[in-house]
Amino acid sequence: MELVKQHTELSKKILNQYPNGTVVNLQLCVKHLQPMRQVKSVMAIINRGLEGDRHAMPDSSRQVLLLDQETCIAYDFPIGALRENITTRGIDLMSLPKGTQIQVGDALFELTSECTPCSFVDSVKPGLRAKLAHARGMLARVLEGGEIRLGSKITIVAE
Repeated sequence: MELVKQHTELSKKILNQYPNGTVVNLQLCVKHLQPMRQVKSVMAIINRGLEGDRHAMPDSSRQVLLLDQETCIAYDFPIGALRENITTRGIDLMSLPKGTQIQVGDALFELTSECTPCSFVDSVKPGLRAKLAHARGMLARVLEGGEIRLGSKITIVAE
């Protein structure tokens, strides 16, 4: 899959409204197929992922999943329902190319790829999987560890 690199009308409106992105939800996958655990802050560990998350693995390109709140609103599903680790607002994640570095709180991430919608997505809302092609969120790996809190600022460091 190729990354979407053009801003949509919705993303342009959002980018004009918010000068920086913001973290609006944090959650961890503690165990396979178990409910996600919402947290107010979490430590990102260099080349591993989020502390306490089962997907935290060295050298993985899928250490963290970021999804924007605007997608949740546009497709009418609750924040966190797609099991993302970090829900953002005000940053058009899907327009950023692979390799983009973003600062999230005290941590630095590198975007590695789009997250491909899987069959789980249809369990959230029938037909959602097909609609979320190129909109399911971005996978990332941790370049520099640090604390991330609800309300943390998100900035693009390098594209």
